[in-house]
Amino acid sequence: MIAKQLRNLPAHLILAVAVVVFAFPVYLAVIGSTWDAGTIGRGQMPLTPGPDGIENYTNALTSARGGRIIGYPVQVLLWNSLLMAVAIAVGKIIISILSAYAVAFFRFPLRMFFFGMIFLTLMLPIEVRIAPTYKVMSDLGLINTFAGLTIPLMASATGTLLFRQFFLTIPDEYVEAAKLDGAGPLRFFWSIALPLSRTNIAALFVILFIYGWNQYLWPLLITTSRGMETIVIGIVKMMGTGEAQTDWNLIMASTVLALLPPVLVVVLMQQWFVKGLVQTEK
Repeated sequence: MIAKQLRNLPAHLILAVAVVVFAFPVYLAVIGSTWDAGTIGRGQMPLTPGPDGIENYTNALTSARGGRIIGYPVQVLLWNSLLMAVAIAVGKIIISILSAYAVAFFRFPLRMFFFGMIFLTLMLPIEVRIAPTYKVMSDLGLINTFAGLTIPLMASATGTLLFRQFFLTIPDEYVEAAKLDGAGPLRFFWSIALPLSRTNIAALFVILFIYGWNQYLWPLLITTSRGMETIVIGIVKMMGTGEAQTDWNLIMASTVLALLPPVLVVVLMQQWFVKGLVQTEK
């Protein structure tokens, strides 16, 4: 037992160092959010919490106004980001699971051609599609709207591919038994395919929620008013440009608040997330 522990010691040390490297910037953000802007600006910030934490977080949530910046209430930005992330995740899952079900269980002309076209979009990053997508949203009058913020990001070739591969693992006996019981395609989907996919749905929801939460380029283009901005855009605008000093205490407090929702989603759905990645239910 001792020999085994000694063999694992280098790996554990490497993992511990990696955790420190990744966690230290987050720790600095948490500590910086409890000090005033002057202390941080002078480079005199200690590595222990300061006395201004409640004031900084209250200011960030309600007004985000400092001595050098005029921001927008972070509570509004967080709400916008939450709505966007949830809508994108749920929309991607619904569209992906329905399209994957059609491709996996139905036989129709050009079925694999359409699947290939869906798969081809994996090779096209959003930057390539952003100009025509923006033109479509503009023609539909969806600029600076919640629909324009979320609908273009709902289609997911990755989700379609993952669900299709999972549906192909469902035994044919399930399909035959459903047919003998008189279940149609929708009943089979609702009563058999969908329950079997719940861990995959949970795992994909976590990934897609974080994807939607971290979106920057598309919200930057599609929103024109401060009230529609997401938290990522709000933090970037707080930083400003030029050589003017910055209210780092408010920025760090806003950053910590922006970290909380995705962390909570991962923590609360950790068990389902792991199952969805490592298990295949049949």
